[in-house]
Amino acid sequence: MNARGHAQLRVEGVDALETHYQGYHQPMKLARAACRYLLSYLGIDEVVWDESQSRVIKAQDETEGYILARSTEANRRPVAFVFAGGIEHRDGSEVILDESILKRSLNYGLIARGLAYPTYYNGLFSDLRLPLTRAMAHARSEGRGIWPFDLTTKGFSVPGLEPLTENVVILPKLFRRLVDYMGDGGMMDGFRAHLQARCEPLVRVSQVHFTRLDAVVDVKGDRVRLTESPENLIFLDKVLCKKS
Repeated sequence: MNARGHAQLRVEGVDALETHYQGYHQPMKLARAACRYLLSYLGIDEVVWDESQSRVIKAQDETEGYILARSTEANRRPVAFVFAGGIEHRDGSEVILDESILKRSLNYGLIARGLAYPTYYNGLFSDLRLPLTRAMAHARSEGRGIWPFDLTTKGFSVPGLEPLTENVVILPKLFRRLVDYMGDGGMMDGFRAHLQARCEPLVRVSQVHFTRLDAVVDVKGDRVRLTESPENLIFLDKVLCKKS
């Protein structure tokens, strides 16, 4: 909790387009759509945005809601499923999160509407991951939200960071890695080596294959693509990374 009694969360299993990351953003129309859905879902109104329309600076935010979480991540944020309204259970009590409850969550709503990418970590059980993947597959087949514009596995040119901010819809984790690298002046021919040095372990679900992020990123000239669909990846704790 900060001095104002606020806490940041990491919303489990989903990743919406970045509205601000180290001074850069992803295509704002879709990024804002995810923000608007979050605020609407939680019943937060009277929203005042900053000049760039990327940050909420004021809102009527004393609405009722709760989270279900069983862990925190490296930055001490609860890894949470987020819900609007009240709950009968006391704070800290144990709740079995099943598919019927999952479908009422903000997390599921974002995926089902095509407003976020599935982004899975090893703390997420398969009985929750699989319904999220099914919801994502339906949203993609229906052409909802991000999916008609997604270039994550199709590939995209990266002559610089500007096109990424305005025109390229990709998995936010990949966007952040490109910003981290190119923001320091990196050229694309060194991007995979940069990822290898970061050593981000993951599992390819369909092959049950332990590997790393750099192994599923293809770079040819200034073109980049992820060779696996996001829902087929489970990211692991970095302590598990084995550098070769």
